[in-house]
Parts: sequence; structure tokens; C-alpha cells
Amino acid sequence: MKLILTQDVSGLGAPGDIVEVADGFGRNFLVPRGFAMKATKGAEKQIAGIKRAREIREAHSLADAKAIAADLAALTVTLPARAGEGGRLFGSITAADVVKAVKTAGGPTLDKRKVLLPASIKAVGSHQIGVRISPEVDAKITLEVVATK
Repeated sequence: MKLILTQDVSGLGAPGDIVEVADGFGRNFLVPRGFAMKATKGAEKQIAGIKRAREIREAHSLADAKAIAADLAALTVTLPARAGEGGRLFGSITAADVVKAVKTAGGPTLDKRKVLLPASIKAVGSHQIGVRISPEVDAKITLEVVATK
């Protein structure tokens, strides 16, 4: 099934891209949620408009994304979490926890879906967390997990 993406879909494409997906995925997931629309001849004009708007936005946002990445690289985020003996956490650190800690540390507001956590953070200490700011720009955050009682 050929579809035109109207929103950014992770692992599939950006708005304005024409993608080929399985019928069920398109019919049951992408189209009902407004992530895509069926590719028709009339939609080609819409694609051109969406792509032009996206290119203009990306030109402006690329410079902004690089500035945000530089800010995040210079930021050390401290996250208190309950831990037992030996520094093992009760539970694990989630992307939402990281976003909240970055905001508390004075960093920019991030989207939790753009935070790239390693397998799982279940111990106190220093951890490197990746953040996808834009398709071309990634940033690293140093997350310091400290134990609280």
C-alpha cells in the first residue's frame, strides 16, 4: 500500500515522504491515527507543499538543533533515585525521568520519544544518554544517578 506520511514516523520517514507499507499497517494504524494518507494523484500537489514547508523549517531548525546539542553536551544532569545496598536501584530510570531531570537542571524541554536510553539504567553512577534532536543532529547527556534513601 502506498501512503504519504503527514507526520514524522520513527523508522519510516518524515512528512511528505511516499512510503510503501503492508496493507494492514497502513489501514489499521497509520491512516486512522492521521500519520499518513493514501497516495493519490491529487495528493502529489500536497506533497510538494509539505516538502517545501519542511525544507524551510529544517534550514532554520538545523542551526537551532546544533545550538541545543551544544547546550546539552555542556550540561551534567543529576538524578536522585531510590537505591539499595551496592548502588542497585529500585526500578529503573525511564526516558520521562531523564526529560524531567534535564528540565530541572536548566536544560531545554525534550521529547521523551527522542531520548535514546541504553538497555536500562539500574545502578547509580555516571551514564551517557543519547538524544535525537533532529534527523541530522544527535546529542549526548551525562546523567549522574545518585542514591537516596
